[in-house]
Amino acid sequence: MADPLQRIPGTGWLALIGGGEFSFGETEDADRTWLEKAPPGPVGFIPAASGSNDYPRHFAEYMAGFEREVEIIPIYRSRDGRRARNAERIRDVAAVYLGGGVTDHLLEAIEDTPAAEALARKIADGGVVVAIAAAAQCAGRFARSIFKGDLIPGFGWLPEGVVEPNFDPGHDRRLRKMLAGTGVSWGLGLPAGSAVLLGPEGVVELVGEVFRIEGAEGDVEAV
Repeated sequence: MADPLQRIPGTGWLALIGGGEFSFGETEDADRTWLEKAPPGPVGFIPAASGSNDYPRHFAEYMAGFEREVEIIPIYRSRDGRRARNAERIRDVAAVYLGGGVTDHLLEAIEDTPAAEALARKIADGGVVVAIAAAAQCAGRFARSIFKGDLIPGFGWLPEGVVEPNFDPGHDRRLRKMLAGTGVSWGLGLPAGSAVLLGPEGVVELVGEVFRIEGAEGDVEAV
């Protein structure tokens, strides 16, 4: 792409998936693409956004079809995010997958913890971090609270960008509201099953349709 989407620097990959049910094959193309970037070794799964015990088990069964082992990284609350052992788990796996659920739950469990630092280092040092649906929104400068709809600080892996998962280009109001956040200059709209993979030196790979808006009054354009 001539106009790359800026993310934090590093030699790794950040993969953002708009949503979809992996059990129905809706994310298979996206998952094959990021798995090709991941070094050998297990995929770490962080369930904080959903809090579900079943989600990690189903994900492990799904990854077995790609001949990848899954290690559950047991982060559900902020005290889990602060545990040094969980930061070490993030460091040691080949890739980390942040499951979908609720933005607030994920941010409360990880933001400003050693786990957040370990995830940023993963992107910096050649690993892969994958985030789907609500977790993908948390990658931006801001996310939207599910409880009040207010903007809340995200992880900032896209320093000037925000993400709207499960995006419908005909209904862009929620993404435009996020563009009103201080310091935000662009927004990504990711329909279910679509993905954007942000690699080293500005490399961008797309799976399916991905949309972008420059500024709150800009046009919705296909990337």
